[in-house]
Amino acid sequence: MKLGYTRHEIDHLTHEARPTTTPNWWILFGGISFGLISIGVGIAQFSYGQEVIFILSLIVIVTLMHRLTREMQSEARAVLLGTAILIFFFRAVPTPGPGSSWWMIDVLGFDQSFMAKLSLIGSVLSLLGLFLFRRFMAERSIASVVAILTLISTLLSLPTIGMYYGLHQWTAALTGGLVDARFIAVIDTALESPLGHIAMVPMLAWIAHSAPAHLKATYFAIMASFTNLSLALSQLLTKYLNKTYVVTREVQDPVSGLTTLPANYAELGHLLIVVTVVGFLVPFGAIWIVKTFRLKSV
Repeated sequence: MKLGYTRHEIDHLTHEARPTTTPNWWILFGGISFGLISIGVGIAQFSYGQEVIFILSLIVIVTLMHRLTREMQSEARAVLLGTAILIFFFRAVPTPGPGSSWWMIDVLGFDQSFMAKLSLIGSVLSLLGLFLFRRFMAERSIASVVAILTLISTLLSLPTIGMYYGLHQWTAALTGGLVDARFIAVIDTALESPLGHIAMVPMLAWIAHSAPAHLKATYFAIMASFTNLSLALSQLLTKYLNKTYVVTREVQDPVSGLTTLPANYAELGHLLIVVTVVGFLVPFGAIWIVKTFRLKSV
C-alpha cells in the first residue's frame, strides 16, 4: 500500500491462482474396472485366479504409468522407468515361505514369545534404519543402493542356511552356549530388517521433487501400486518354490491325537539356497537391464 498499489493489485500479487481440479477418468474407470474384474475372478475361483489378477493388475498399472509419463520430458521419463524397474525386481524376490518359520519353531525351539520379539526388533530397526541410512541413500544412485542392499541381504541369508546344516550347534559348542540359535537369529534380524524399506525412499523423493505439480499425488498412488505389485509377484514366486521344494509341518488329528501329516524339512535346505541365489540374481539382472537399455535411475 505504501508503494501505491491498489487493493486489487495487492490481492493479485500476494495470492496465487488456484488451479482447477478435474477428475482423471482414465484412472477412475481403470481402477473401477480392475476392482470389478478382480472380484469376478475371486468369486469364480479359477485355478489360476491369483496369476490372472496379477497379470490384469500389471496391465492396468503399466497403462496408467504410460499415460502419466507422456507429460514428462524424455530424460525424466527414462529416470522414472529405470528407477521403477530396479525397485520392482528388488522387491519381487521370493521368500522361503512359512516353512522356514515352522522349522525354527519345531526344530530350533523358538516359541511364540521369541518370534514376536524378532518381529518387534525388525519393525523398530526398520524405522531406525531409514534415519541412519538417509545420507547413504542421498549420495548414491538407486542402482548402487540396490546392488549394495542385494549383496548385504545375500550375506545375511547365509546364517539361516548355516543353522539348517548345524552352524548354531558348532558356535554354541565353541562359545560355551553363548552364540546359539537364538543369538544368531536376533543378530541376523537386527542387521537385515532395515534393508527392505531403504530402496523405496529415493523413488518417493524423486516423485516429490520432479513429478508435475498437478500430478504428484497421482504419481505417488500409481508408483505405490506398482511397487506393491512386486510384492504380489514375490508371493507367486514363493508359491511356486514351495510347490517344488515341499516342506510340511506335523499335523495331528484333534480327536484321536494321531499324526495325519508328518513333518518334513528335508528339502528346506535346498529351498533356502535357491531363494538366496534367486534373491541375488534377480536384482542384478534388473541392474543389467537398466544399463543395457541406457535407462537412468535416481
